[in-house]
Amino acid sequence: MERDNGTVVTEFILLGLTQSQDVQLLVFVLVSVFYLIILPGNVLIILTIRSDPALTAPLYFFLGNLAFLDASYSFIVAPRMLVDFLSKKKVISYRGCMTQLFFLHFLGAGEMFLLVVMAFDRYIAICQPLHYPTIMKPRACYALLLALWIGGFAHSIVQVALILHLPFCGPNQLDNFFCDVPQVIKLACVDTFVVELLMVSNSGLLTLLCFLGLLASYAVILCRIRGHSSEGKHKAVSTCTTHIIIVFLMFGPAIFIYTRPFRAFPADKVVSLFHTVIFPLMNPVIYTLRNQEVKASMKRLLSRYKAC
Repeated sequence: MERDNGTVVTEFILLGLTQSQDVQLLVFVLVSVFYLIILPGNVLIILTIRSDPALTAPLYFFLGNLAFLDASYSFIVAPRMLVDFLSKKKVISYRGCMTQLFFLHFLGAGEMFLLVVMAFDRYIAICQPLHYPTIMKPRACYALLLALWIGGFAHSIVQVALILHLPFCGPNQLDNFFCDVPQVIKLACVDTFVVELLMVSNSGLLTLLCFLGLLASYAVILCRIRGHSSEGKHKAVSTCTTHIIIVFLMFGPAIFIYTRPFRAFPADKVVSLFHTVIFPLMNPVIYTLRNQEVKASMKRLLSRYKAC
């Protein structure tokens, strides 16, 4: 970070989501209300799955972890963004920026790999139901969970390591409301073409391959269930449809942000807002609203607390 002229960048200035005070106030109110309503819903999902002995199947185990990952992911950006809306000077330290970037990609990649694991779980459950209890044992579920955490860590540490080797010696204004790879790289005072190429390969290509793999797996599942009974077919189609919705919500913005050269587009900030704040909190809620077992268990849990 130190250059010949002795200049060191110790902090970054966030330009924010928008410069309009009216728009900032509107987004602040909407995100705050959304956050206060949906976040407790995610916590309720986790408590419901943890407290109900009937929800011990791998599907619910992974759903509980998805709710935890999404709630944690939203904490990386949203609280600071809300505070910055009320601040005139939006500043984040160099270390704080690197920390935010690390956890953003750590939890984001972890969730991406979790969706792959959930697709694998549904494939075994629907296409090989007789082998499902043998394959998806609790030990296997914990092993898959550990693998996705390790995968997320490996992905994120590569991102941060590449940025830490870049010198920052001049401009320190990030044209965003949080620290992310595309904006941070542009502030380096060296040619970043090779680093950008590595970043696109690490984030963009990985995201795109997982997305296409997930779509292919659900296409195979939907083809396989055509011969099932009407009741089992309806349940399987409902589950797969929910998973596909989440795949598009999760991967659509990520593909838009990370699979292209790091050039600014007018829609970048809006896409980033939905990718980092809105969609993560919605994912477990969408799963729950389409899952009768979880909804019934949640109602029992709430009625039990009301009775107390």
